[in-house]
Amino acid sequence: MGEAKRRKQLGLMPTVLPFEAQLHTDGTVSFVRGPDDARQRRLIEDALTLTQAFGAGWEGEYRGVQVLSGGYRGNRLVTAEDVQAIPVPPLRRVTGELVLGKNAADVDGVALEVEGGAVRLRDQRHSLDGERWEAFPTLRDPQRIMRLLEDHPAFKLQGELIGQFTAEGWAQGRIDITPDPPEDLLEALEDVTRLWHGATPEQWADIHRETLDDTQAEVPQARRTTFELRRAAPLQSPLSEVFAIRRDAEFFPTEHQTYTLDGETWHAYDNPGAVAEEGNLMPELAEFFDMNMVPVTVYADGRVEWQEDDIPAEHAERIREDLRESTGAGNAEAWAEWTTRMFTETFAEELDVPEGTKLPAPVAVRLDLPADALTDDSPLAQTFIESEVTFDGQQWRDLYDEEVPEELSAFAAGQQEN
Repeated sequence: MGEAKRRKQLGLMPTVLPFEAQLHTDGTVSFVRGPDDARQRRLIEDALTLTQAFGAGWEGEYRGVQVLSGGYRGNRLVTAEDVQAIPVPPLRRVTGELVLGKNAADVDGVALEVEGGAVRLRDQRHSLDGERWEAFPTLRDPQRIMRLLEDHPAFKLQGELIGQFTAEGWAQGRIDITPDPPEDLLEALEDVTRLWHGATPEQWADIHRETLDDTQAEVPQARRTTFELRRAAPLQSPLSEVFAIRRDAEFFPTEHQTYTLDGETWHAYDNPGAVAEEGNLMPELAEFFDMNMVPVTVYADGRVEWQEDDIPAEHAERIREDLRESTGAGNAEAWAEWTTRMFTETFAEELDVPEGTKLPAPVAVRLDLPADALTDDSPLAQTFIESEVTFDGQQWRDLYDEEVPEELSAFAAGQQEN
């Protein structure tokens, strides 16, 4: 018996399923060809949707390579408007394989980890018309690249700031992010956090020790990193400090990085001998919670209330509409969906219910809004903090407590019995 056949019969050889997928400008993925099994196709689709650049991210990638490879021969690029005049192919196709099995993680080339295996990327091509497909040229001349970077000031342009978000990752895999990022970037930020901290126990330990420059350092229970998120730059530069690009956003780890060995005392990577913090809040978050906060109550029926004079009258209606839209208040289905998501994120470990379960919806939620955000036109969903809920309009449950509200724990117990 040949070695390959023997290994296959023993289940040691992975299953390899080739595919060709089209990446659409709206961020969706469709198949030109691929496996017939719906779950296998979904693994490929989810991996590509999560990790590839779309929209402004793809445009910045394509235009950057075009300029640095000499494919662009126009005028000096200075402004975003100059850059946007370079046409971008709307069509992209990626070929590769879904590799499933015991040794799937050992595949060669670019591999995206998925449940039970990996998605290996072989080739990407793009097209302006769907007839002629081209691959990116290889950039080989460093001196020429540096000259082009200097010739075109637009390479220094940055995308619009989305915000800064602190990701707390635990060795067991749990990730908490504060404040809440835009919903369409939450999963991407969690994925980038795993990459930055280490997705496997070996990577987790190695990255921690490399950061400390200490090969014998004790492995931490948890790490915290503050990421700055920006919309993709008009021209992607190889000199950029961006760590990852997902969809149309760029992810930059900042210098605010700490770790804990016992789950309580936190140490800064740039000064591990000093205690960065006692307790659960980083200094940046402590400062956040010390800000002047305005309590607002949002009701399931759409009412939004606050103390008189807490919010300037000229901003009142805009804030009410913003909070209704953010929470789904006034729409029973949207409210139930938002509050279920809030509860499952707040009590991720304590609520042991099947995925997709709708939890009991409260009649009202109290939010804390930073006072300096009230006159800002930015969406309030990026700034408010859920503090209390009530299921009967009388008894309020504190969400800062570690205990699950009685109404939720009773519901979860009933689900387990059934």
